[in-house]
Amino acid sequence: MTTGNSHDRATGSESAASDLSGLCRTGGIAAFVLIVYCLATIIQVVVLGGPPTTAAEAFTLLQKNKMVGLLRLDLPTTIAMPLYYFLVLGLFAALRHTDRANAILSTALTLVGVTLFLAMPTGLSMVPLSERYAAATTEALRIQLQAAGEAILATYIWHGTGAMLGGILLQGGLVLISVVMLRSRIFSKTTAYLGVLTHGLDLAHIVVGLLLPRFGVVLMAIAGPLYPVWFLLVGRRLLQLATRNEARQCSAA
Repeated sequence: MTTGNSHDRATGSESAASDLSGLCRTGGIAAFVLIVYCLATIIQVVVLGGPPTTAAEAFTLLQKNKMVGLLRLDLPTTIAMPLYYFLVLGLFAALRHTDRANAILSTALTLVGVTLFLAMPTGLSMVPLSERYAAATTEALRIQLQAAGEAILATYIWHGTGAMLGGILLQGGLVLISVVMLRSRIFSKTTAYLGVLTHGLDLAHIVVGLLLPRFGVVLMAIAGPLYPVWFLLVGRRLLQLATRNEARQCSAA
């Protein structure tokens, strides 16, 4: 009977270890995909320009070239943001023994932040308005559609209260998980300090940008190029941890 219980515990432990290795691997892959997103976004902003500032500009972009319009309305961001779910769960799996309470808290903050961010209107909401605006036959209808577009731009993923709160929770959670890294031997000090700097700057960009928009842009301009480097360091380490854990399981078997 005791032997059976010991076997069950061992099997359960191996299953849990396998699940955690899977989280590390998935988180590592998500980090590398986020590198592609970061670099593509930098190129897009340089080549195509940033988001439109008015509904009329957004409608014009979508009517001329829908794909370019959606790119400038940050559709790639909407697609990429869910990757943070996998990344932060991978980080939790790696750091759960270092500081479990703060690892849980940082994971919760990040998950809630991403969810709030994704709940905001996106550039896709502008597509039907743009089509109706192009087909409008009266000036009064155009004015109404333009007002609706301005309302979407005022509340969409970069400007709405929910998006800002989501950004604060997301960046705050990532700063906290970077602090947990500092207390561990799993990630290098370089990775940890770079995480604190990158996400701290992005957090400051959101908060300071409310009062000093231009200074907020400067902070984001500094943080932006740091993201691919941090994702590279984190993604590589998570994949190494997953491979090492799988090798241990094979040896134990």
